[in-house]
Amino acid sequence: MLRFVLALPAVLALSSLAAEQVGPWDLTSLKNTVPAVKWVRQDQPIHSLTYAGEKYQGRDTRVFAFYASPKTLGETVKEGVRFPGVVLIHGGGGTAFADWVHLWARRGYAAIAMDLNGSRPPEPEFDAKTGMAVGNGHRGERQRLPDGGPPHGAPEKFGSIGGDTSDDWPFHAAACVLRAHSLLRSFSEVDPERTAVTGISWGGYTTCLAASLDDRFKAAVPVYGCGFLHEGESVQKPSIDRLGDRAAQWVREYDPGSLLPRCRVPILFVNGTHDIHYPLDSYMKSYAVVPGEKQIRIQMNMAHGHPPGWAPAEIGLFIDSKCIGGRPLPVPGRPRIEGEDVNLSVRTTAPGGLKKAALHYTTDTGLRSKRQWTTVDASVSVPFPEPNGGLRLQVQRVRAPRPPAEANTWFMTVTDDRDAMVSTEVQFQ
Repeated sequence: MLRFVLALPAVLALSSLAAEQVGPWDLTSLKNTVPAVKWVRQDQPIHSLTYAGEKYQGRDTRVFAFYASPKTLGETVKEGVRFPGVVLIHGGGGTAFADWVHLWARRGYAAIAMDLNGSRPPEPEFDAKTGMAVGNGHRGERQRLPDGGPPHGAPEKFGSIGGDTSDDWPFHAAACVLRAHSLLRSFSEVDPERTAVTGISWGGYTTCLAASLDDRFKAAVPVYGCGFLHEGESVQKPSIDRLGDRAAQWVREYDPGSLLPRCRVPILFVNGTHDIHYPLDSYMKSYAVVPGEKQIRIQMNMAHGHPPGWAPAEIGLFIDSKCIGGRPLPVPGRPRIEGEDVNLSVRTTAPGGLKKAALHYTTDTGLRSKRQWTTVDASVSVPFPEPNGGLRLQVQRVRAPRPPAEANTWFMTVTDDRDAMVSTEVQFQ
């Protein structure tokens, strides 16, 4: 049976804390109150539960979630060992994914994934050979909870703005994530000071909100999701435009571009060159407004979806580097055009180094999701050490031919000896 560890009673004396309100979110309550939990089942590797959510249309709600850790998987764990934690946020059409939770538990994390559609997915099934959970969210019927929150639809995401905040899906989504985080941190087997959040598509959007609202996270990885959805070519822009004079309020309260300037959580942005939901111009505006530590990974032709969204190894490596002292990702400097070449300085940690690098550019115009790109291999120098307070760093120089004058968008990628790839900031003509 999972236990809770609280330094104060389960419902804290919030009146003694300084009130912190950002937009519609009462952060004092969300960060200091552990939501009431009901365990649905704990007799299999992936546990099921519901926890208290925000009021919706004047009534109390509950949120369904899966939870797993090395301990629930039956691994031998030393007495007193506490796991790092991760909150997993699905995207549009998604749900709480048992296989996603299982992947993170196998990696040594206590993981929680909630459904943000007011529903409950099918029970997990397990592969007889591998023991891994089968993708429950991709099969079977989901059941609407009798006390579930708002559905995951356009009317709730956009159309409700200007009325009662409790009708707004973005308000509920971010609040549910913060509540799940508070719950996760309360578990006796979880180290509350080593937690992270990652999400895919609308879950990446919500990750941007959560990382901007909840400074308790040590790392955040939004996949695809970003802000500035009211600009550029995002497929969400028409929905915002239709709000008319209410659009400004939606942007102010719920567009991540308005909240990311608050973000002090180390953040890794992950996206592809052709994403129609979160195009590169909006993506780079979102990246630019983050004042704290940030990195980016842009992949050529990255598919948009849940399994493709949790597949990049860099997500786990980045979170590991912040939560369990893992080796950091390479850190590229800003590319400099010098004569006929583009030059780049990249810092990596020893013993690893870069194995390859590339320049990517497009001269096409029109929709970004339809443009053709060109990739040119770059040369990588032999690494040389750089003293830095005892941390074993090394620097390598990367050189590529200058992109043609007609190139309107370009960036560089570097890949280390683990096949971990990161990007420079995307440059626009």
